[in-house]
Amino acid sequence: MMNQRGRLHPMTVAIREIAEIFGRMGFGIAYGPELEDDWHNFSALNVPEDHPARDMQDTFFTTEQPPRVPRTHTSSVQIRYMERQVKAGIMPPYRIIAPGKVFRNEATDATHEAQFNQLEGLAIGPAGSVTFAHLKGTFVRFFSEYFGKEVPTRFRPSYFPFVEPGLEVDVWFEPEGKKGIWLETGGAGMVHPQVLKNVGLDPEKYEGFAFGPGLERIVMLKYGIPDVRLLHSGDIRFIYGFEAAV
Repeated sequence: MMNQRGRLHPMTVAIREIAEIFGRMGFGIAYGPELEDDWHNFSALNVPEDHPARDMQDTFFTTEQPPRVPRTHTSSVQIRYMERQVKAGIMPPYRIIAPGKVFRNEATDATHEAQFNQLEGLAIGPAGSVTFAHLKGTFVRFFSEYFGKEVPTRFRPSYFPFVEPGLEVDVWFEPEGKKGIWLETGGAGMVHPQVLKNVGLDPEKYEGFAFGPGLERIVMLKYGIPDVRLLHSGDIRFIYGFEAAV
């Protein structure tokens, strides 16, 4: 029997390819823990304990005291990164992405999973040097490079406590044999001044943008995958349906 070569999981392939694209745009890579404390997952991101925005995220909690959370977003990484830089006396500009797993206590369906990957992005610079137009241009450039063509994209006003103004980024998704829909890829916006204050930066001197699309949805768009659960099914036949090998 002929031995088959091992293959990388399509999510691994996607993260490597996306990191290369953002690397060409001058973004480095940052990492942080998957099990987070309240400060980095919520409070530093302008979500205090009594803030109604906490109800927007279905969160798992540990039983320890004080409880910790499997991070609900990779936005916690931007907080840790900026804290480290400020503590070391390294002031902006900053430009990083932070790919990684996040966890939500929610029901699964064709476009939702309780565990998925998110791509956090952050660009901070002197006031006036990083604008909303730069945010939009970053998405347009990324999508065109990753999908190999320009794709219909729309930006909708939305609310997230750690950005102001905030928006949702949608891409037109038309899987084979099915009706096309606008698929939400994730949120973005200009970093809230309070978030900058929380990490020790003066919002009068610095500003920037942040974004956090879901990686599985981007992979679904690229390959026409109709159900996000296929990416975590463990079915080896699905892995071998992709070109990339070790």
